[in-house]
Amino acid sequence: MRTYSKVVALAALALAFVGTVRAQESVAGIWKGQIDTQIGLQKYIFDFKVDGDKLTGTATGEREMGTNKVVITEGKIATNEITFVEPLKFGDNELRIEYKGKVSGDEIKFHRKVGEVAEEDFVARRVKETDAKPETKSDAKTDSDAPSSQPHN
Repeated sequence: MRTYSKVVALAALALAFVGTVRAQESVAGIWKGQIDTQIGLQKYIFDFKVDGDKLTGTATGEREMGTNKVVITEGKIATNEITFVEPLKFGDNELRIEYKGKVSGDEIKFHRKVGEVAEEDFVARRVKETDAKPETKSDAKTDSDAPSSQPHN
């Protein structure tokens, strides 16, 4: 019975570690989200870096008043949850924006607390490599059997 308990405990520990590794791998990268706030629609790009259970990176916010990019602070990862702070300078005031997110595949469901002013929920989605690259038109060769699009004289 004692050996059984050890095996169960070891299996639980291994599963917890595997869950953390998956969350770390799944969070790194670029994510985009939009938030409808008291000051209008804000578009965000998060560029997350992961080192163990630490989350670093940047948050770029685009709003009617302009765009700002800040280095996120206090970032942490635990299984499928992330937390971090966006320290925002708003005029002469500093504003602490706290984020809590639950990672599920290519989505992060966020709740953010903007100082003592507001709280909002939004979803950020992973930017995949194909989404990040600008579209380019390929030089398609015409099929020799296809009729020409040029008028014949």
